[in-house]
Amino acid sequence: MASFNSTGIDEDQVLVEEKQSVRLLTLNRPKQLNALSSKMISRLLELFVSYEADPGVKLVVVKGKGRAFCAGGDVSAVVRDITRGDWRIGANFFQKEFILNYLMATFSKPQVSLLNGIVMGGGAGVSIHGRFRVATENSVFAMPETALGLFPDVGASYYLSRLPGFFGEYVGLTGARLDGAEMLACGLATHFVASERLAQLEEALCRADTSQPSIISEIIDKFSQTPIFKEQSVYHRLNVIDKCFSRRTVEDILAALEEEALKNKDDWISSTIQALKKASPTSLKISLRSIREGRLQGVGQCLIREYRMVCHVLRGEVSKDFVEGCRAILLDKDKNPKWEPSKLGLVTDDMVERYFSRIEDKEWDDLKLPARSNLPNSAISKL
Repeated sequence: MASFNSTGIDEDQVLVEEKQSVRLLTLNRPKQLNALSSKMISRLLELFVSYEADPGVKLVVVKGKGRAFCAGGDVSAVVRDITRGDWRIGANFFQKEFILNYLMATFSKPQVSLLNGIVMGGGAGVSIHGRFRVATENSVFAMPETALGLFPDVGASYYLSRLPGFFGEYVGLTGARLDGAEMLACGLATHFVASERLAQLEEALCRADTSQPSIISEIIDKFSQTPIFKEQSVYHRLNVIDKCFSRRTVEDILAALEEEALKNKDDWISSTIQALKKASPTSLKISLRSIREGRLQGVGQCLIREYRMVCHVLRGEVSKDFVEGCRAILLDKDKNPKWEPSKLGLVTDDMVERYFSRIEDKEWDDLKLPARSNLPNSAISKL
């Protein structure tokens, strides 16, 4: 396994508590909604590598400080580097992030993620790949990348493609927000626990002194409850989602939704159509293909492909929508991005294909994932 050494990392961005055989990791940038900085990713990498080699560590719990678990990667910093002419710094950021995602997905010890609050983008990457994901009444999950000119990354093409029916395509293309009940129903969360009981759950996990998934699951079960869907829950519209988002192309999906809108005056259908029309056309097309390819690939293969894709996005040779999306949504906040190409019909198959090809640059290489040994059965199935 590759080793990662700390070199003056600001460890306060990740708080570490050692309680018997349990390690409690708290993402600690509450003012930034715990957005993942390069320092945080490096620190988490270092910790997970060391914990796997340490027989004294049996369980890792990851949580966030404040009202978010983690609102994603700190892409604003990446965009600043691109505008200064250095896309490689951003590529290095994503490289480390994807390796962390892979280590979590193939980790030999249980990880429990307490998703009490916002879980978006990169926040999903450092939680959904773990064995246990605990949602609460405060959970808000989303993969909002298509609105930023990016695509659902951090291994999202692996886990979104494995949601029921074509729910993953819906979540990935529209950036729809899911609550804790919906996360549990579709499998993004494994348990639902009221936020007021999380402290007791932590104490119980620490007392258990075990790495046995069945025992850990039983402990979480004791604190779990069955949430009730809200009246306007998207889960009441699964038939429409499967009918429309199973279509072959983004254009076909939109056409199917517009056909449904003629039959039913439904605010949800209208908002779904608007979400797709506001998103980057290029992002929508590469996202759909990525999720569809993910159905047939292991998590490692998905991350290697997504790394190629994200490097093409950073280079901006096909489209500069990522820089423009971040400008409009995160920096200037005028929420009026000028996408180029501006329409789905202008995004050709050849343009989409380029995102999935190797980058012709002597100094660039595909993502190299660390070798894994003694993998648990659950991890082997993900390779």
